[in-house]
Parts: sequence; structure tokens; C-alpha cells
Amino acid sequence: MPPREKKSTEQEETLSSSTPEEIQAILWKAADKLRGSVDSAQYKEFVLGLIFLKYVSDAFDEHRNKLAKELAEDGVSDDRIVDFLEDRDEYTGAHIFWVPETARWSWIAANAKSQGVGKLLDEAMDAVMRENAALTGVLPVIFNRDNVDQKRLAELVDLISDARFGGNEEKPTQDVLSEVYEYFLVNFARAEGKGGGEFYTPQSVVRLIVEILEPYNGRVYDPACGSGGMFVQASKFIETHRGRGHNPDIAVYGQEINQRTWRLAKMNLAIHGIDGNLAGRWGDTLTDDMHPDLKADFVMANPPFNISDWPRDESDVRWRYGVPPRNNANFAWLQHAVSKLADRGTAAIVLANSSHSSPRIEAEIRRAMVEADLVACMVALPPQLFRTTQIPVCLWLLTKDKSPQGAKRLDDRRGKTLFIDAHGMGEMVGRTERALTEADLTKIADTYHAWRGTASAREANLSYQDESGFCFSADMATVREHAYALAPARYVDTGPPVALEPPEVPRSGPAALMKDLYAIFG
Repeated sequence: MPPREKKSTEQEETLSSSTPEEIQAILWKAADKLRGSVDSAQYKEFVLGLIFLKYVSDAFDEHRNKLAKELAEDGVSDDRIVDFLEDRDEYTGAHIFWVPETARWSWIAANAKSQGVGKLLDEAMDAVMRENAALTGVLPVIFNRDNVDQKRLAELVDLISDARFGGNEEKPTQDVLSEVYEYFLVNFARAEGKGGGEFYTPQSVVRLIVEILEPYNGRVYDPACGSGGMFVQASKFIETHRGRGHNPDIAVYGQEINQRTWRLAKMNLAIHGIDGNLAGRWGDTLTDDMHPDLKADFVMANPPFNISDWPRDESDVRWRYGVPPRNNANFAWLQHAVSKLADRGTAAIVLANSSHSSPRIEAEIRRAMVEADLVACMVALPPQLFRTTQIPVCLWLLTKDKSPQGAKRLDDRRGKTLFIDAHGMGEMVGRTERALTEADLTKIADTYHAWRGTASAREANLSYQDESGFCFSADMATVREHAYALAPARYVDTGPPVALEPPEVPRSGPAALMKDLYAIFG
């Protein structure tokens, strides 16, 4: 009798682990061993592609087992059961990807050593894409290459096979795997530093946007969708408040400029069971809008800040309030968002603080947008929310209709703008990273809902009042007095408008100077 093969330390740890957090940490540690043998630009796709293949295979197996049990209970013969189990319509009709036999994880794990793990994985990825049109061109086919350490790859496959991803009634296997996928996205963003910001928005920022917008139903659009985090959080919001069965109440649309990030987003949506339209390929939203006829109920975005030398077309119909300067695309993103709004839609856009007080051309565009009554709310966010940049940021809330909107019975806020100064909120979750707390998220969202008079505010008996140092509802005349500068710090403190020119340095020292500078520049 041959000796039993000794399991690796990671395998033993994984088998003994009981919590998802422990499994996630072990898988990350094991995957990190591959980093040196895989092109750094492909590393995310490499590892997340494996997790995605495990997901589609497990989802397929769960449905297959459920189907077999139901057929047996109905008295169907074994021969007929076999036929039903290999009928792809039984899976696609339930929104389950069809996985050919040689692409199923159990088959790969059983044959990896005899046939070569890299070869099997590439063939599996090809097979899944070939059988599912929605995944065409999405999955990585990069495993059977000379620069990939096949021994370590085989160890990672064994680890993923051994990990106790099994679900239960409260949390199906797919949910467990989707959490692993999210865990890896977060860790990739942290590991990549500045580059990580191109595909990942910090969770507390995403949650703030979703909690404010309350996207219960309608069309949701993200013009710079990264890895799809906004859509995932919108789906979670609906599940929390209305149950999983209501996820189809929103229709998801997005666009992403980076090919690899677009692939990650497609996988991310699929692993969370979200049927989204991310266009047929990647592309630059500002030069090639792939959803030209879309009018969205909710626009949510964290576009790249302060893009310089972007390919501007001065004749673009989106620049209704002024042609954005060539050296900064911030107001191109804002006007694009407005162009995508349905008549009663609302947009939430994260931008650099410079956008709320910038001079010259941007000041003129900002004035035109204020006079068009598009700016519903400005939120100054705390520093260090983004590990990838130290640029201070703010949140713009835009809408075309501040009226009560009929049956919605909202408060009439025409000619008004709400200013919220949350720059002092949040708590440090690492040496260089801050996150908004649950209390912070609730206070900011509740303040906006109370001001707007939403259904959720009425249910919670919330009523709006100005709060010195935190929030202020300004009329158009007040904004004009401030020369259309929209830094919340100018409005939330009582007293006369802050002067546009820098004040003299006070004798009380650096702390007082910094306070005045913040009031000017946000």
C-alpha cells in the first residue's frame, strides 16, 4: 500500500479552520507565494480567476444536487434523472452558469497531478467562456505558462479544494465564496498602494453613497465602475432592507476604462449573482460613452481625481454648463453624471475637494450648475479615507428635481442646497487609513434624508434642523454671497461668509492657521 501523501502546512491549517476569516487569511498567504512567478499586472486576475471558477463550479454542484433530490422525491427514474442533470436549460433557467464536466472543480482537483494543473485550468476557463456568452473574454487563460510555478499553483488549487466553503441555510456556498472574493479585492488594493485605487473604492465610502441614495428600485449607473463595488453594495442594501428576492428590482449599468479591471468587475457581479450590463467591452466613458441612451435613477461614482490632459471634445453635448478645462476632468465627470440622470434621478459623485472651490473655468461651470438648481448636497469627507491618495475629498449630490415629486411626498427643496461637514468623522483602522463608523454613516445619511423628507425619514420620525459646525441648508442667495464656492465649512458655521482671499496668519499659532486654511480650501 503506497504511503499517504503528506498535506502541506497550509492545507492542515485550512482543514482545521472554522471561520471564514481564518480561511481567507490562509488562502491569501498561500496565493501570495505565487506573486513572484506571475506578472504583477496579471496577478489579480490569476488568483481571482481561480476563486471565480470555484464559485461557478460550486454553484453548479449545489443546483445539481438540489435538482437530483427534487427529481428523486418526485419518483423520476434514475435514467431520467441523469438526463435532467445534464440538461443545460435546467441550470441557465435558474440563472446558474453551465459548467462542462471538465471545467468542474472536482474534475480538475482529481486530475491536476496526472494531466497538469495549468493546462486543465486554462482549458476549464476556455470551456466556461465558450458555454456562457456573458463570460466571453472575461476569464483569465494564463495558467499554463513557463513563468508560472506549477507546484505552487497545484498547492493553491488543493487549498481552495480543501477550504470549508460549504454553506448552510443562512449562508449558501456562493455567499461564502463571494466574501472571499471581496476579501482578496481589498487586500490587492492595499498591496498595490496608489494603483489599487483604480479598481477599488473603500467600503465605508461606497456604503455612504448607497445609504444616502437608497437605491431600492430603478436603473443604477456607475460610469467609472472599477471592480463593481458600488453595484455589490447596492445589492446588499436591498437584501438588508427588503430581502434577497428584491435584488432584480434594480438594473445595473456600468463602464470601466481598464481591460483587466473590467474583467474583475464582470466576475465580481457574477459571483454576487448580479446581472449587470457593463457594456460589451472596456472603454473611456468621457470619450466613448457605451450607454448613450441611458437615463438612470441613480448615478454613483468614484472617478479618478484631477485627470489632466484628457481627450476633450469641446463640441460634446454633455458640456451643457460649460466646457471643462483640458487640464482637469472633474467637471466633465459631474456634467456626464447630470446628462445620465432621469428627470427625477439623483447622482452621488466623489471628487477632490478642489472641485468645490476651484477658480476660473470650473468656477463658471459650478455657478451655472448651482443656478440650474442641480446641487442638492455637498459633503466634506474626512481625510485618509483612501489609502491610495492623501487628496482630501468631498461628495457631490446632484438632482434635476428638488420638488416634492408627487406621491413621494418629499420636502420641497427647490432653490436650496444642504451642506454637511463630516471632515472630523471616522476612526483610524490602520496606520494610514481611516473609515467612517456605523454612527457616522447613520448621522450623515439621516441628515440628508431628514432634509429631503424621504420615506425612511418619515418612518423614523426624523426632522431636519441646521446644526452649527455640522450641517446647514442654504438658499440660492446665500450661495451667491459665497461666490458659488461650495466648501461646506463656509456654510455650517454661523457668522458672515468666509472671505475668498487668505486671511492673515493669526498669532495663536499653526492650529488656528490650519483651521482658517481648511475654511478656505476645504
